[in-house]
Amino acid sequence: MTLLQWTLSFFLLQIVHFLGTWKLYKIAGFHSWQALIPVYNAYILMKIIRRPTWWVLLLFIPTINLIMFIVIWVEILRSFGWNSLKNNALIIITLGLYVYTLNYSKNQKYIPNRSLQQRTNFGETVGSILFAIVAATIVHNYVIQPYIIPTGSLEKSLLIGDFLFVSKFHYGARVPMTAVSFPMVHDTIPILKIRSYLKKPQFPYLRLPGIKKIKRNEIVVFSWPADTVRQFFVKEKRVDKPIDKKSNYVKRCVGVPGDTLEIIDGLVFTNGSKNVLPERAKIQYIHYAYSQNGVSSRKLGVEGYSDYTRLYKIENITEQSYKQILPYIIGRKGNTREDFKVITESKGLPSKVIYKTGLKVSEILELKKEITLTLGEAETLRKLPGIDSVVRRINKINVPNEAFFPNKIPFDWNEDNFGPIVIPKKGMTVELNRKNLSLFKKIIGEYEDNILELTPSGVKINGISSSKYTFKKDYYWMMGDNRHKSEDSRFWGFVPDDHIVGKPVFIWFSIKGINDGIKNWKIRWDRVFTTVDGPGKRTSYFPYFIGAIIIWQGFVFYRRKKNKKVV
Repeated sequence: MTLLQWTLSFFLLQIVHFLGTWKLYKIAGFHSWQALIPVYNAYILMKIIRRPTWWVLLLFIPTINLIMFIVIWVEILRSFGWNSLKNNALIIITLGLYVYTLNYSKNQKYIPNRSLQQRTNFGETVGSILFAIVAATIVHNYVIQPYIIPTGSLEKSLLIGDFLFVSKFHYGARVPMTAVSFPMVHDTIPILKIRSYLKKPQFPYLRLPGIKKIKRNEIVVFSWPADTVRQFFVKEKRVDKPIDKKSNYVKRCVGVPGDTLEIIDGLVFTNGSKNVLPERAKIQYIHYAYSQNGVSSRKLGVEGYSDYTRLYKIENITEQSYKQILPYIIGRKGNTREDFKVITESKGLPSKVIYKTGLKVSEILELKKEITLTLGEAETLRKLPGIDSVVRRINKINVPNEAFFPNKIPFDWNEDNFGPIVIPKKGMTVELNRKNLSLFKKIIGEYEDNILELTPSGVKINGISSSKYTFKKDYYWMMGDNRHKSEDSRFWGFVPDDHIVGKPVFIWFSIKGINDGIKNWKIRWDRVFTTVDGPGKRTSYFPYFIGAIIIWQGFVFYRRKKNKKVV
């Protein structure tokens, strides 16, 4: 909905409110006209139901207001003695319109000194829960929100199973755009696995003032522009979502508005200079380790390497046993029972699965093994006895393709050699032609809501021939630190500023093997209570936290004991 449409809707609601409550205002000792004036009518209504005037603010906070509407509807009924369970249910079911019955009823009696205490423990519990949800939702939407890292695109910088606190206020909290949604969840209601929101109506985009702007190389959480899924790891048809309900991604911002970015042999260059990364950034690439005597998986594991592939030969594979090992394999070689090989991650095939299926399995000692490493780790591996060489994989084949942004032939960019590309900045003007139009097509047509046409005579925007375009938003370039295992801006392009969610600031918990079942979970104690960014080696503040709790509890115990002696 446009701002004009929302304004008209707002005033229409004021009329609906006036027609349904004007007599109640008068009976409560106020004037009927006070039920018509926007905002002021809510202020008077709080006096009528004897609730704090600051509740008025909650009526204008998206998501929170849905809860407050229900609470206030019920409070109106109770203020006039209509506090039966039946009446409460009817006003909720009718979305507040049941108040018309009260307004035009002959059975009206205002109770100015009614008790605000709940008559039952159940009612008190429900009230406490509602306001706990309100408080938590405010924190969740505007201050800080917990997230879990589900994929390895930032592996070694942020790990799968890291539990993050993401600050909403650093870059300015984005006010929820979806008007009707379930509080405290994102796009899917847990357990029920159903959509948690209505696509319409939508509020206009609004972001509160932030305390800083996104800097180059900061880790950022954002709404994935190319969203097609409700759940990670579940294949499904395309799902078009509102911006604030798109799946959340976390990447490193390697390009800010106005930058010129280029990737040369896997290394990022901005504005002509090689990108200088923070100390804690762990950029990884796929490497190939070679040894004429074979590269031992066991030896790699002993040396602390964890992200490599293993090759197994299976002699007696069947369709049934193949289905049971399928979750553990990432590829296969050979198509016959006599020559059947599978590729797994470093964990290999579980022994219990091999035993259960009765498979005859032997690991092949490969002369060339794929392993994901930082440049420093690769240098260390080269010095390991028995390793002849370690070579970083660099894709130098420039073939016209649609796999990489701008997803249009004749562009021939790939994951290791990409660009140069200019990252749009609000107010920046670019020349438009057939050659570069595909770079900005999605921005002009989708992100900035124009009608874009390519005609034989040239480019038309909103029906007007255009040779230039001035951007209305800032854009960013996001990439994963695990460069060969990250779906990022190289595949789907720019991230608009209205898709920015927040800044990860704190790892409050971390579980190794979080996707492998609870039996395989291991707590990474060295990552618990650590900051995401910062100079030097990552330090856990968990012992200090525990120490502070012990000291505090000791102080409380001492005070209680002292007070007992005084009595």
